[in-house]
Amino acid sequence: MTVTAPQSPPGDHGPAAVPAAEDAPRPRVPATVRPARRSAPPAGGEAHGESRRNLSTLRASDVYALLGAVAAALAVTWLMFDRLLPFNGTLGFVVIAYALFLGLYALLVSFDEDGPAVRDRLAAVVVQSLGLVMLTALAFVVVYTLYQGRTALPHLNFYTESMADAGPLEPLGVGGVLHAIVGTLWQISLALVICIPTGLVCAVFLNEVPGPFSRFVRTIVEAMTALPSVVAGLFIYATVILGLGVDQSGIAAGLAISVMMLPIIIRASDVVIRLVPGTLREASYALGTSRWRTVWHVVLPTSRSGLTTAIILGTARGVGETSPVLLTAGFTQELNTDPLHDPMVSLPLAAFKLVESPEPTYIARGFGTAAVLLVLVLVLFVVARVIGGRGPGKLTRRQEHRRVRASRRDAQRFTARAGAGPVPVPSASPGSASTSSASPGSASPGSTSTRSTT
Repeated sequence: MTVTAPQSPPGDHGPAAVPAAEDAPRPRVPATVRPARRSAPPAGGEAHGESRRNLSTLRASDVYALLGAVAAALAVTWLMFDRLLPFNGTLGFVVIAYALFLGLYALLVSFDEDGPAVRDRLAAVVVQSLGLVMLTALAFVVVYTLYQGRTALPHLNFYTESMADAGPLEPLGVGGVLHAIVGTLWQISLALVICIPTGLVCAVFLNEVPGPFSRFVRTIVEAMTALPSVVAGLFIYATVILGLGVDQSGIAAGLAISVMMLPIIIRASDVVIRLVPGTLREASYALGTSRWRTVWHVVLPTSRSGLTTAIILGTARGVGETSPVLLTAGFTQELNTDPLHDPMVSLPLAAFKLVESPEPTYIARGFGTAAVLLVLVLVLFVVARVIGGRGPGKLTRRQEHRRVRASRRDAQRFTARAGAGPVPVPSASPGSASTSSASPGSASPGSTSTRSTT
């Protein structure tokens, strides 16, 4: 900003006018003032603007509003059900109390916040409450299963014996579910062997080879995600068992389970591969690589964690199927380790058959079988996360060790080359061409060898 000195009046050109102009005070330029925090107000005692609120912290008023809305909703609902209106039933009580809670919570928050903040808080409460409901339902299923099977789980024979020698009246110290555990492992392993390569290749095809045929395949995959499990069992029963003459066995059950798992893995993998940034593909193509090399070295490693999640979702769908296994694997009480011949039972099918019995020991064994299934699924998920849960570009300790050793070998080779010096030029015979040679790596770009003839 340029400040000009004031001009002297016309006719006054004396020497005293110049010092007066130099001594005149210059106008002050207003400075930018940053809003101060509430904890440290400015010296004048007046705060400049409104202080920002930290959204990551929880204030006492937030807790009071939440607890007050919960208490008021429960009290008003109890008053309506017990004193004012002829209502009854647990489900109605919960629904009305939840609706009143949302209204009262929005009212209490509106005392301190404006409209957008109230809507944001209300949406956050709805999402968190729905998550709490789902977590409560999952915990109830797990706890109820473990509680009902508490009498069968402590017995060691429950995990090491089959039901071949255990009748309905036998105590829990006789018989177990070893045959069902082995059958489940065989069937889910066969299904994964079929579904993992097929599902990943199909997902890559849908993303990397667009066209009318890929759109048709995507439509079929989306339609198969809603396929009833009994239809998959009937399909394998009609084509493999009746058409090809294969016995009811573990391989037929694995095929039926793979029909259920395949669309889930394809659809989830398709969504994950779509999230890979296109700039990574463009950078790979700019280096001169082919499409499938780009997929193998760029797309799949980048989406490794998401593809593992897709496989886990498909495994969770297939490991709990009962009706396809019932139609294709048959039922047996004996241990069968050959998936190609004879019936082979799985954990869901064994639990279904055991719970159907009116005997308390069979019912306890059925809930114990379901508990074993839950633990088995948890172990499979942990193993899948350990194997494929690393992020893009993250190496294992063994891979890092190999990279370090390879780098050391390269460094030693470069050092040996640098210490070898220039390569001696062989003597040229008459009539032969002599070329000028230098040490490796010393030739500058664009240099050419000269040919001289004698």
